[in-house]
Parts: sequence; C-alpha cells; structure tokens
Amino acid sequence: MSKVETVTNPSNDEFMTLVDSFLSSEAILVVLARCRVHYDGRAKSELGSGDRIIMVKPDGSFLVHQSKKREPVNWQPPGSFVSVEERNGKVILRSVRRKPKETLEVELEEIYLASLFRAEDYEELDLTGSEAEMAEMIFKNPELIEPGFRPLFREKPVGSGIVDILGKDNRGNLVILELKRRKADLHAVSQLKRYVEALGGEHGNVRGILVAPGLTSGARRLLEKEGLEFRKVQPPKRGEFKRGKQKTLF
Repeated sequence: MSKVETVTNPSNDEFMTLVDSFLSSEAILVVLARCRVHYDGRAKSELGSGDRIIMVKPDGSFLVHQSKKREPVNWQPPGSFVSVEERNGKVILRSVRRKPKETLEVELEEIYLASLFRAEDYEELDLTGSEAEMAEMIFKNPELIEPGFRPLFREKPVGSGIVDILGKDNRGNLVILELKRRKADLHAVSQLKRYVEALGGEHGNVRGILVAPGLTSGARRLLEKEGLEFRKVQPPKRGEFKRGKQKTLF
C-alpha cells in the first residue's frame, strides 16, 4: 500500500472515498480547499468562505489553517470524533469533542487537493533545556533563586493563566516564578505582571521573579518599572533533570 494517496480537484464521491480510507487507517489527511467553518461549543464562531489548509490526524486532532500566522484559526484536540457527509450537494467534514461538547464543521465549497499520508513515526521529542526541566532543577535546588526559597507548586492555575512555579520566600511571602528557557522579552514580563496582580488581591505581598538565561533591554526596563525581579538561570543540560511528582506543601 502506498504511503501517499493524492487526488486533485476531486469530485465529492472521490473525496469521500479518500476520507473513508483515512477513517479506517492510521493516516494523516491534508485538504487544500475553499471552505466555510462553523464552531459550536463553549462559544460560537463562523468563518466565512476562504482558501484554507485542513489537517486531520489519526489521534483525532483537527486543524484549520489560514495563509497567515502560526496557530490554526480553528481546531479540535486529540480524541475528537471525525466524520464526513454530503449535505445539499456539499461535503461536510465534522469533528465532535464529547467533553466538553464541541462541534466543528468545515463546509467544503471547492476542493483543490486531498492527500492521505500513512506516516510512520515512533520517536518522542526529546527537549533539551526545557522549561519543565528548569522547574525540576529549581525544585531540587531552590537556592538557585535565593536562600530560603521554598517551591511549592508547579504549573499552578490562577485567574489569568498558569504559574510555572509558586513558592514562598524566607519571610512567608508568596513568590511567583515565570520560567523562560531563552532570553526573556516584554511578553514574559507582562505574563508575570498579570499573575502577580491576580494573586496580589488575595494574598497581599506577592513577589514576581522572571527566571531566564537573559533579558532583552526592553524587558529589563519594564521589570524595573513594575517592581518585578530577575534571576539569571541557565536551563539544565540534556538529561540532567527528569520531571518528577509535584510537591504540594500547602
């Protein structure tokens, strides 16, 4: 069986036959088409007619890309159920997520190309010096931040996002660490500021520390303006720290 099957300007029947083959195999479906996109779930959205790239993966991931930006304009996560049907003369690709209930429908107005790729890939991405490894390193060596620092939670949800590390200093003040594996920029400072403001109203004095190998000049100025702090920390070398269980000390 060929690894790749491709049809250009397929009829509805040809396309649906290809999708049926996708649904019965561990393959990736890629479609170049003019389409409309309808989403109904935690909110509702409509995307008008335009040329898009549609990618459906065997794990149920469903992505709709426009010709600009990195992120998909619409998407469904792994575990979603994918189906195809013909409705009023047009083919509909449908993705349903059960919990929470979300439905994404792509109405294909004109299909330029459809391709089935039976990819074989058994490797896992091995990140070197990732932020998760930085967090593990800090949990094992909290003095990298300062004497008396106690890391308590990793990836702690707050109202405005997820804090990389939440801990306490030697005076009992809450400390938020925002970790960056590369030079930190203005966006990183803005993230940290939001987290400090989110917890500050509940817990009084909350310190915010940006942890990274370096800072841009703009980030340094904004840190100083907002009364936030910086610690220069290099990500660990490959394999030096493996992620363990999260501590919950309070």
